Order: sequence, then structure tokens, then C-alpha cells
Amino acid sequence: MFYVYILYSKSIDTYYVGSSSISLEDRLRRHLSSHSGFTARAKDWEIVYFESYDNKKDAILREQEIKKWKSRVRIIKLISG
Repeated sequence: MFYVYILYSKSIDTYYVGSSSISLEDRLRRHLSSHSGFTARAKDWEIVYFESYDNKKDAILREQEIKKWKSRVRIIKLISG
């Protein structure tokens, strides 16, 4: 199973879009642990949205589609359902 997920940090009021083949709980734990990269900026990330896919290609294509929006409004609309 592959996932596309959206994280939100209240402290920096930012969304992060990613994809993973590991469980969402494990992936979130990695984002919250000590590491470098974009999500190292905050320690209050939470999963606010996710989609499941049977293959990596579809998950990556969907992740790229969401990132190309570059629109906070569209991301919030997606999350809201």
C-alpha cells in the first residue's frame, strides 16, 4: 500500500504534501524526529488528509498533482471534502 498525505503544522501555519510506502504513523514519527529538511522546522505536524494507492506510480503522480496546485485554498478544499 502507498499513501499520499498532507501534514499541517499550526506553529508555522503550513501544509506539507508527501507520499510513502510505510505506515502513516511511522512516517509521521519520522517527520517529528530529529532530521534535516522542510518538516524539521516544526515539531507539531499532524496528518490532516491521506489517500491510499495500490502502486507507487499512482501515489507519486497524485503527490505531484497536489504540489503543482501551489494553492493553499485548493488544499484546504481537498481536506474539507
